[in-house]
Amino acid sequence: MKKTVIIIISIVAVIAVIAGAILLINKEQPKEKKLQTAEEMQNMLNTIYSSGKVELPQLETTALDVNDAAQVTTFTGLKSNTNVEELIVSVPFINSQAYSLAVVKVNEKANVEQMKQEMLDNIDMRRWICVSAEKLYITNYENVIFLVMSSEEWAKPVYDEFKRFVGNDIGKELEKTESADIDLPPEMY
Repeated sequence: MKKTVIIIISIVAVIAVIAGAILLINKEQPKEKKLQTAEEMQNMLNTIYSSGKVELPQLETTALDVNDAAQVTTFTGLKSNTNVEELIVSVPFINSQAYSLAVVKVNEKANVEQMKQEMLDNIDMRRWICVSAEKLYITNYENVIFLVMSSEEWAKPVYDEFKRFVGNDIGKELEKTESADIDLPPEMY
């Protein structure tokens, strides 16, 4: 009987040591990053768009060539493509709908907050011919910047779903509301 108790205690002790070692190893491993490749960023957008909480027009989501500085500027407002490693954009098939989303992976050494501010200051919310975006939301998850601009009805649910996707582990949030007033030249009055 004593041998049985000793064996059971020994087995429990071994299991406890193994479980403790596993917990220690898992704790020391860095948190897995969810958005470090173009494929992961596109999968994240597919998850957001299929959540059932977002109703949008038919969209085209694609990875753009970050070496094309003009494209980077058009979709992000950044003045250059320096520090941009990946760029995924999502826009409607019909261009007369004001909706644009950009997911920008930047270099680990980049100043993310400064880049977000540059995007806020320079993005053209009226880049479409007949329409303009009403709201602009920008935030980041680690070194991935998320920008969405559109009507409040479309932009806010997408933005909220991004925050939920990353567990609300985000940086500073920036937003802008575009005035409905269009500045006409004096001769047009």
